[in-house]
Amino acid sequence: MMRNKTYDIKPILFITGLLFLIFVFYIASKMQSTDRLLISLNVLALLAGVFFEAKRLYENWNTLFIVALGSFAFSLFAFMPGEHEQVYIFENHIQIWPYCFLFIFIIFTVAFNKNKTIVRLTEGITLMQSIAVVYWVIDLHLYETNSLFVKALMAIGLLFSAFSLFNAFTPFILSRTNRLTLSIWSCIIMVLFAADNIYHTYQTEDIDAVSSIPYGLLIGLQFFLLGICSIYIAQNFLMLVGFLPGRGTFFNAQYFKDLKELKDDHIKRYSDRQVSFFYSLFCLIITGGVFYLNYQYQVLTRNLAIWMVFLVFPFLLYIFQEITTKKL
Repeated sequence: MMRNKTYDIKPILFITGLLFLIFVFYIASKMQSTDRLLISLNVLALLAGVFFEAKRLYENWNTLFIVALGSFAFSLFAFMPGEHEQVYIFENHIQIWPYCFLFIFIIFTVAFNKNKTIVRLTEGITLMQSIAVVYWVIDLHLYETNSLFVKALMAIGLLFSAFSLFNAFTPFILSRTNRLTLSIWSCIIMVLFAADNIYHTYQTEDIDAVSSIPYGLLIGLQFFLLGICSIYIAQNFLMLVGFLPGRGTFFNAQYFKDLKELKDDHIKRYSDRQVSFFYSLFCLIITGGVFYLNYQYQVLTRNLAIWMVFLVFPFLLYIFQEITTKKL
């Protein structure tokens, strides 16, 4: 009988890692020899935010390293010449390389941590998000528009917000249909604010070009928060576009099977537990108060204020719920 041969892949991994390292040093030398800013501190702050949140999801440093290494390997395709690229400029590819790496890394992270990246929702969370939508519309003065299309979108958003408010302040049963509706509404809000946040974050100056340290730190914070949120933005986007038929699943049996699974994911992530009236009132007063003060005094930019509330307020709601539960 022939014995199964076992191969030691460590030498292969070592050689591959060494080649990657040489290539990184080559990129670094190119960045040193040019006057162009190829990778700014903004991008590094974005990377830091992504890795900060990814570490919490993976928990294990080895897994995080392996996924990062795999993403790095795939991201090197960014250096291949484009189909319509007449003149190959290596520096241009260096600029897009970090974003290719981030895109691949985020996709892998969402795929490997589906149960963790699908954020559990409650009536309090969707109420907070709906209040943020109202603040966003007021701060942009969208109510002054003459566009019928924008007015129609605002009317639809107002209906969803009212539905969220109704569910938060009444003991109305959270049926499967209600949970599905509120979950989809949450996805729409997150994708909307993601687009707004990405646009306005990239309108800011590079940290490298700013002379004021506090302003530089504020810019860095915006990119860091965008990095933290990017994983959840991607997950919400996938849960939203999943309702659209694909090229090979155009309203066929497979599409409706996938649609049923997607609906179940939306329903499962939304809690069927009713939040108390005081819990919702606390959310309305605090969130509304924060947005009102920021509107009046413009302490933070609109997108930064919204995402700060999204990240911090769920913890405040949890603490408030724990305190009130113990008292009862």
